Amino acid sequence: MTRVDFYLLKGTHAQQRLTTVCRLVHKAFGLGHRVHIHTRSQNEARALDDLLWTFKDDAFIPHGINPDDARVPVSIGPNAPEAAQVLVNLVPEVPAQFERFERVAEVVNEDPAIRDSGRARFRHYREQGCDLHHHPLGR
Repeated sequence: MTRVDFYLLKGTHAQQRLTTVCRLVHKAFGLGHRVHIHTRSQNEARALDDLLWTFKDDAFIPHGINPDDARVPVSIGPNAPEAAQVLVNLVPEVPAQFERFERVAEVVNEDPAIRDSGRARFRHYREQGCDLHHHPLGR
């Protein structure tokens, strides 16, 4: 059964959401997990690529945008590699084949579009019998 963690942020700032994704990826990578950050577009993937290099001075997270190399522990883009264990979802829809991941992380803020699509994904995961968890951040 896939565990799905919802990280709930105050406010509507897109940058805060991306920084939270970087922190989650840093933690998962530090625990030895292979991670995929599921993005809508190559532009969003590039923004995360840049942010992963700079969000924390002492953090090094080997990553790539849609890497062909299975040894890259963190991938970013619309297509997840088979070997990833953790999926960080940034798209409004439930990712295809989410159940093949051990964990899914959903980072939701108070932007009405992000909040409402997050609620719809929550309902879908609940209907699928996923192990759901909430983590209010900055409250």
